[in-house]
Amino acid sequence: MKLKEAVLRSLEEINGLTNYLEVCNHIIAKSYYDFGAAKTPASTVSALLGDFIRNGDTRVKRIKQQGGIYSYYLTKNEQNIGIDILSGTIETQTTLPQKPSKAKTYEERDLHKLLSSYLKNTGTYSKTIFHEQSNGKDNNQIWTHPDMVGIKFLNLQTKASQNFLKSINRVDTFKMSSYELKREINGDSELKKAFFQAVSNSSWANYGYLVAFEFSDSLNDEMARLSQSFGIGIIQLNANPYQSKVLYPSVFRDLDFKTIDKLCKMNSEFEKVIEQTEKLMTASEKYASGAEKELDEFCDDYFANDTEVENYCKEKHIPINEE
Repeated sequence: MKLKEAVLRSLEEINGLTNYLEVCNHIIAKSYYDFGAAKTPASTVSALLGDFIRNGDTRVKRIKQQGGIYSYYLTKNEQNIGIDILSGTIETQTTLPQKPSKAKTYEERDLHKLLSSYLKNTGTYSKTIFHEQSNGKDNNQIWTHPDMVGIKFLNLQTKASQNFLKSINRVDTFKMSSYELKREINGDSELKKAFFQAVSNSSWANYGYLVAFEFSDSLNDEMARLSQSFGIGIIQLNANPYQSKVLYPSVFRDLDFKTIDKLCKMNSEFEKVIEQTEKLMTASEKYASGAEKELDEFCDDYFANDTEVENYCKEKHIPINEE
């Protein structure tokens, strides 16, 4: 495996706050990567960990502790780390990555796997909804259906607390999101059309997002205005999905069950999303893991490692940031 993948696996297995020396020693002990004749493998690992932060890779976070020492951890393990993270300052990269100017030969739906991988890293299950498969002959189905649906479950640490919350209000144990996905948005008219399409087809969800691979810099002020006015979030997708950015957050809304019912009648895939969510929410402890696995297999594919990401982008001609 590549060194980046070895670092990520080591962080996952250490499952807590750690430093570059411990990560390096773990890699060597597990024989995850052959440093060859490198004289300072620990320095190489330290530099790579820093690159995760500088490049805005959301899989890894670090905190600065007393004495200026950096500790690193996987974002998805954050709840396992506990109160220790409060002793330092969490650092993440907030600047937007620059998109290279290359021929745009990829299709919009080629971006779905990038988005599903980004969402999976945040603990969100996602599923593409094909409006072409819906009932009826309405040419405006794209204004009714989201491109993708996301489901995120509240991660409680004990089964007792999970069951207690379920008994009070099952809606509070999960959140559903809607995603409208575009290749690029270059002008004001394109932005408004895409934005209000996102408004239209996310009215049922807790959160609605407009997602694009490329936004023109000239649209920043208008994106901020529209997002603030209508509560739709905006995400800039990256060829490295874990470096994708939420430019503007979405505002929470209650689920619209009448619209959900309408969409279920129109589109069988959307109906299956609702069924799978309900199945996991009502599963007993004995069958919960099986229901979760079934949901994961039903949802969109996502990348297992960075090598898969790179190969996929090259195959689909998706521009990759050159570092």
